[in-house]
Order: sequence, then structure tokens, then C-alpha cells
Amino acid sequence: MRKTLQTVTSRSGALARTPLAAACAALLLAGCSMMPVYERPPAPVATQWPTLGAALPADATARAAGDLPWQAFVVDARLRTLIEQALTGNRDLRMAALAIEQARAQYQIRAADQTPTLNLAAAGNRQPASGGGISSTYTVGLAMASWEIDFFGRIASLKEAALSQYLATEEARRAVQTSLIASVANAWLSLQANDELLALTQRTLVTREDSLRLVRLRFDQGVASALDLRQADSLVATARVALAQQQRLRALDVNALTLLTGQPLPAELLDSQGGSDPLFAPVPEGLPSDLLAQRADVRQAEQLLMAANASIGAARAAFFPRIALTASAGTASNALSGLFKDGSWGWTLAPQALLPIFDAGRNQAGLDSALAGREMALAQYEKAIQTAFREVSDALAGRATLGDQWQAQQAQAEAEADRFRLADLRYRNGVASSLEVLDAQRALFASQQALVQTRLALRQNQVLLYKALGGGWELPPGQTDRTGG
Repeated sequence: MRKTLQTVTSRSGALARTPLAAACAALLLAGCSMMPVYERPPAPVATQWPTLGAALPADATARAAGDLPWQAFVVDARLRTLIEQALTGNRDLRMAALAIEQARAQYQIRAADQTPTLNLAAAGNRQPASGGGISSTYTVGLAMASWEIDFFGRIASLKEAALSQYLATEEARRAVQTSLIASVANAWLSLQANDELLALTQRTLVTREDSLRLVRLRFDQGVASALDLRQADSLVATARVALAQQQRLRALDVNALTLLTGQPLPAELLDSQGGSDPLFAPVPEGLPSDLLAQRADVRQAEQLLMAANASIGAARAAFFPRIALTASAGTASNALSGLFKDGSWGWTLAPQALLPIFDAGRNQAGLDSALAGREMALAQYEKAIQTAFREVSDALAGRATLGDQWQAQQAQAEAEADRFRLADLRYRNGVASSLEVLDAQRALFASQQALVQTRLALRQNQVLLYKALGGGWELPPGQTDRTGG
């Protein structure tokens, strides 16, 4: 830039002789920029995911999860319908789309600062004349508002910062969409699990009420003790507590889905039958470097870092002179009838240069603030990457262990069911006590509840992995974004 300034200065005499040469000089100087060259910081994470046991490292040739549209990931038709309704009716996603429009308008305002503003001006002035009477002056013409020639890239840096802010809002909307899809899927899975737990609790309550009637009958006949009766009463009350709890949890799931979709839901979409059917397609894990390209929140943080980097250019340019032009061209006359006569036309050109001399440290403080803002944006960008890495690592840990946990939990539930069957058979034949049966009932109910919860965690972990790897905002080829972003 210094070389450019020296060249233009040495030729200033020749350039000032013609307006075209002056315009060329302005364009040449406007190419200067104080903005630092942006370089993507290195990712502060490992190059491979952590592994558990004999788990294999990620395959570099695997397809990234972000390239898998959510329509390909979600297999269940009812859940697809719920997600589609959420994408069109959710208010958070709508506000994120409107934020894009606002940021786009701000960018257009900054871009307009680089071009002159022309206005049609008409004015009339009447005042007492020095020799008596009234003096009149009327003017009509075009007026160019003060136009700053961006010699040192101040306006260009502000425009670049506004562009990065605009792109950041686009990434923010994509991040909201990914979170929305995951929230709908998790709420739907929770509804399925609570429906299953509700049915399990109802069956358990019926079984325990039958056992209570049998124990009461034996107590009336003097065969069973009061302790046996109170134990049976306690188990029935426990089942009723669980039933009320599951009914409340199901209602909360329906309320959550209604809020997420932004509209009341028909009963057929809330039918959770077919809970054992596959809901999601397998998710490829890819590599940690994929997060930089696929995670919308990481890309949003990088755009904010680029905006902070561009703001430094504007803060640096504030130390240098600002040159502005004000011009007008039109007609002036002492009478309205003479406005458009020959000899009434004229023009003015008023260049102005302002060089900061003393500002009590304002410009330096502005530069210090911009530099600190870039460091803050850098820390936020690195934190976004580390958070994404941690979320993926957690999901991979879940995928490596939850499957084994669910199989073991299933084996335990089957063993407890067989144990209860044998204990009940022994009790009816007078071999075992009622306490043995009641204990087997309690253990069976707990193991069945744990089995449902483990399957819920296993399915929600699939959603977590898909979300953590940056999936959920890509659309299939040929499909447009209906949210307005």
C-alpha cells in the first residue's frame, strides 16, 4: 500500500489536470485496505475420535453425516411428518430466518456507503434586501450528499464485517434447524418410551391388584400375615404412583411436540405403535476435521471471527485522513419563471479532507477494542470446535456401549420375568412365601422400566450423533428452503 501511495503522490500534478485521471486515482487508492489477512486458526482438538475398547478409528473415506439429509436419516413416516410441520411452523426457526433478512439489509446498507447518494433538491429563499424590498432565490437541481472516497478501506472493511455477520446469521438458522430436528426426534422418542412405560405400568398394576386380592383372601383365612398384606398394598400403591407419573410425562411430551411444531397435532401422529420398528438410518462418523465444514454452529463462530477481523481494518483506517466529496448541479434564479432559462445553470464541487490530530485516544481505543473483539471471537470459535468434538465423542461413547447395555438389560428382564413366574408358581403351591413373590414382582417391574429407558437412551444417542456431526440442515437436491433463510 505504501508503494501505491508513493506512486500516486509522485503523479498528483498530472492526475489533477483531468477529472478522469482524478477518478482513476480515487479508485486506485480505494483499493488499499488495513484489514488483516484472515487465516483459519488450527483446530484445538485431536485428529481422531477417542475409541473405547477395540473400537476402530474413523475411516477417512467415510461419508460425512452432514451430507446425509434428515429425510434420509429419519425412517419413520410419522416422525418425518412431525419434523416437516416443525420446519414450517416453529417460531424459533422463523425468527432465525427473519434475522437473516435483517442482516442482509444491514449488509446492503454498508454496501451502499461505497456509492454516491444523489438527491433531487428544490429550495426557495426570500429575505429582506439591503437596499429595501425583498430578495428571492430559487434553486432546482441534483445534489450529491457527502461521499467518502474509501482511500484506506474503512468502508470496505465495514462492508466485509457486515457480510460476515450476514453469513453468520445464515449459519445460525441452520444450527437452529439442526437443533429443532433433534428436539422433535427426542420428544417423539420420549413419547414412545412413556407410552410403553404407561402400558407396562397398567399391566403391572393389574397383576399387583390380582396378587393383593389373593393375599387378602389368604389373610382372611388366616394363612397370610398382616405383613404380607401390607407389602402387597404397598406394591399396588407404588404402581398407581408410577401410573400417574407416566400419564403426566406423556402429557408433557405431547405439549413439547405441540410447541416444537407450532400447531396442534392430530391423534394419528401421536400413535406410538410399532415401537420396535427401525426409526433412523446408520450415521457415518467421519473425521474431526468434518466438523469445520458440517457443523453450522462452528461455521457461524468462524464467520463471527471473520467479522471481528474485518472490524480491525476499519479501526486502523480511522487513523488516516477521510476525503469526502459534496457536489451539486442545477439551475438558480431570482424568479420562478427564470429557473430554466439560459444562463441559469451551474454546478459546485466541494472536496473535503479530515485528518485526525487529537481525539483523546478515541481511535486507539477503537483499535484496541477491535483487537480484543477478535481475540474473543477466536476463543469462541475454538470453544465451538471443542464443544462439538466433546459432543461427538460422547455420542460415540454411547454408541460403543449402549448396545451392549441394552442387550444385557434385556437378558436381565427376561431372567426377572422367569423368576417371577417360578416364584408365583411356588407361592400358589404353598412352597414359597408371599414376600418372595412380591420381591420378584418389584424386581421385574424395575428391570422392565430400565429396559425401556435403555432403549430410549440408545435411540436418542443416534439422534445426538447425527446432530453432533453436523447433520440436519442439508436439503435433498432440488428441494428449496421453506423457512425463508
